[in-house]
Amino acid sequence: MVDGGIGDPRRVELMQRLVQLTLEHRDLDDLLHRLNGDRSLDQVQIQRLKRRKLLLKDQIVWLSREMDPDVLA
Repeated sequence: MVDGGIGDPRRVELMQRLVQLTLEHRDLDDLLHRLNGDRSLDQVQIQRLKRRKLLLKDQIVWLSREMDPDVLA
């Protein structure tokens, strides 16, 4: 749990990581939408991308709760 205010270095680090993960999650979502329906693509690779996207979502939720534990993430 992060107890510091907005200038707390640990909180800033967590916020930066949260932004990175959110951007990567959004990029994967965009990519998967573009690839959706193309049967010529490797379905195993698409499944890996989907798993990565779910992992990112879990990390985003965890970080959100770590930064603001009293707020439902």
